[in-house]
Amino acid sequence: MIIRPNFKNAALTALLLLVACADNSAVEQAADNSSPAVPSGKTQTQTTYLGADAWPAAQSPLPLNAAMEKKIKAFVAQMTIEEKVGQLIQGEIKETTPEDVRNYHLGSVLNGGGSMPNRNKHATPQEWLDLADAYYDASMDTSDGKAAIPIIWGSDAVHGHNNVIGATIFPHNIGLGAAHNPGLMREIGNVTARETRVTGIDWTFAPTLAVVQNDRWGRTYESYSEDPSLITAYAKEMVYGLQGVPGTDEFLDANHVIATAKHFLGDGGTENGDDQGNAKVSEAELRDIHGAGYAPAIAAGVQTAMASFSSWNDEKLHGSRYLLTDVLKGRMALDGFVVGDWNGHGQLPGCTNQSCAASINAGVDMIMVPTDWKQFYHNTVAQVVSGEIPMARLDDAVSRIVRVKMRAGLFDKGRPSERGIAGKPDIIGSPEHRDVARRAVQQSLVLLKNNDDILPLKAGQNILITGDGADNIGKQSGGWTITWQGTGNVNTDFPGGTSIFDGLNRAVSDAGGQTELSVDGSYTARPDVAIVVFGEDPYAEYLGDRDTLEFQPIHKTSLKLLQKLKAENIPVVSVFLSGRPMWVNPEINASDAFVAAWLPGSEGGGIADVLVADGQNEPRHDFRGTLSFSWPKTPLQDVLNPHHSGYDPLFKLGYGLSYASAGGIVEKLLEDVEGVAKAGADNYAIYAGRPQAPWQVWVSDEQSTILLSGAYAALPSKAAVVTTADMTVQEDALNISWSGQKSASMFIQAGGSETNYDFSTILKAGGTLRFDVNVEQPPRGEMLLKIACGQNCERTIDIAAQLGTMADKGWQAYALKLSCFAREDDTFDVISRPFMLKSSNKAALSVANITVSKQTDTTHQCP
Repeated sequence: MIIRPNFKNAALTALLLLVACADNSAVEQAADNSSPAVPSGKTQTQTTYLGADAWPAAQSPLPLNAAMEKKIKAFVAQMTIEEKVGQLIQGEIKETTPEDVRNYHLGSVLNGGGSMPNRNKHATPQEWLDLADAYYDASMDTSDGKAAIPIIWGSDAVHGHNNVIGATIFPHNIGLGAAHNPGLMREIGNVTARETRVTGIDWTFAPTLAVVQNDRWGRTYESYSEDPSLITAYAKEMVYGLQGVPGTDEFLDANHVIATAKHFLGDGGTENGDDQGNAKVSEAELRDIHGAGYAPAIAAGVQTAMASFSSWNDEKLHGSRYLLTDVLKGRMALDGFVVGDWNGHGQLPGCTNQSCAASINAGVDMIMVPTDWKQFYHNTVAQVVSGEIPMARLDDAVSRIVRVKMRAGLFDKGRPSERGIAGKPDIIGSPEHRDVARRAVQQSLVLLKNNDDILPLKAGQNILITGDGADNIGKQSGGWTITWQGTGNVNTDFPGGTSIFDGLNRAVSDAGGQTELSVDGSYTARPDVAIVVFGEDPYAEYLGDRDTLEFQPIHKTSLKLLQKLKAENIPVVSVFLSGRPMWVNPEINASDAFVAAWLPGSEGGGIADVLVADGQNEPRHDFRGTLSFSWPKTPLQDVLNPHHSGYDPLFKLGYGLSYASAGGIVEKLLEDVEGVAKAGADNYAIYAGRPQAPWQVWVSDEQSTILLSGAYAALPSKAAVVTTADMTVQEDALNISWSGQKSASMFIQAGGSETNYDFSTILKAGGTLRFDVNVEQPPRGEMLLKIACGQNCERTIDIAAQLGTMADKGWQAYALKLSCFAREDDTFDVISRPFMLKSSNKAALSVANITVSKQTDTTHQCP
């Protein structure tokens, strides 16, 4: 039985209708925006729908312009099939050159997370702009006699222009939701648009309108709230900020960007919080909960929507004609275009990344096909010629894409470098922009506990600031920050940014006190108070999916630090960094005050603004944030929403203490509850889609050692290159190639203070080192597999012969007894480097899913 929201579906639907149509009474109803009837490309399951009329109707604030529509029609009529198909394709900048754009008349490019011009993480704004100009020039080249249609560049500017060094990084959406301030969203959208425009980019894949219902999902922090009414309030304001207000001169001017409402639909409602999973909900719940933000976004003039990776009741959204065409384009009147997500079309039955008529026929207008776009281009041309994709559907898709480009003025504004504020780097990370982000941080903080009114911190105190997040802007910013996962960043990657320590140090000093920074909690002078900054390490998408909501189920390093300080009778203030509510009862118990800071971004000074009093011991800023997600009482409360039965949180939706409010006392919480992990792990994941905390990936030779901080790392000597690769999903593996010029290695080692792990119980249990491997070019000499096991302890075996038998056979499992590495007296209780591959020979292979496990079965004997 589907559980209905207790705030009444009918009332919410009426509210959505009202919001969607507000201020548009004088706007002429646009023509029917649904696509022409086309075959689906696959056999449909027998599904009974409520019908598009049961969904909220929206009305675009931009009635179709007769002169523009006439121009679009004439434009499309003169295009060849090949030109039209080119407009439907969006390639990734690593895989798409300006010459490709010229030859194939491509409609769009994107930079995926962690993708930068020339693979240079520190590419300057001018380098971004130069590449934008090169793509534009190629798209406008008519030397082959074909039409000039300006290319559009899309980017995931999801909490600021977060791909660019020096940009203002805002709190992730979960923190913005806690602020409960719709007006602030417009300011943030405007700042993001301006900084994006400096680099010549036209289009952002934001805002995310997911209404997350299961907090185990790795994209929970991309959602403003579990409450659809907050999404409704925020959607319109964020679109206004990014695009400008329709009917004004600022709308899609040279200082604004095209926005994207995503991910349509139900991405936040998947079973078990499974990224790209299946939302098993009724159509009424899909509409009223997950669809809440779309009608307001369309009423605000949003020009594009992105199809979701996920499924609704077993049907992939990339193939749902009912939702994409009948509901979104028809009932909701989106007259812009629908873009697919990263190879999302390839997940449809009968489709591959290289071919998918079904997705186009369902209503996806632009296909995001990052690497395989040439094959997709040729296959799609053939499908149009054969009639599998009707010409009417192709023309509809192209017309929508051209319409958005015309509305954005791309035909008239010239090269990206000639538009508005383009090429003015001082705008990126400007003091005015950082002030907006700092206010957002102040308003996002939620005070969960404040026993004995320990906060605000008093003037003149000696403050110990500790924890692995204290002086770590990368950790406080989270995923989708410079790199896709947000990993591999250091403070120097954030010029102009402020760590939480920097902000606290300045505020405490201004109030006559002093600070000491110590990651491990040691100190030279006994502090009056300790501030411990800890939390989740950065992640993005499916790599953040969790089994439970317990914060540190195994190693509990943060809890040990808190308990150490409490045992020394030092009052403790915890600042918790996370992309979701988590079960942290032991950590709350070990704290006198506990602040949910979410993922605050580059302006860590906003935390000190609230935590530290002025010289007269008066708060400089009070806590304003309240929970936009319910806080769990047990690790298993992943679905915890007021409209679901059995709602019993630790802290309810809307909870949040302040200095002005009475109370703040939180009694000791239960720690031995259902779902708590027991001691003695059976498996230690080293690399599962990405390096698991605290591990990091490095590449090294005798002269250089380089951290993999994104998708690519190469030694200056070119002795070895490491890139991310795909095993089952996007970038879930590592590819290592050795040139054979000199000895080089790829190794995984802890990057923080927690540098050693204890594998002794696994060794005693006869456990194994396990990984998946794809041997593309076997070594013509030794390939050493190594483990570092403490001071002057390194154990090595040569697996070259075994790899040779696995060459050119695709992905295969490799499992070897841990005892193969051990000498007689080894205990393996201090493991600092659990995996290294080293060779001086030419070779190439990919590895994934590296684990040390008590599982005893093997695929290979000791060499």
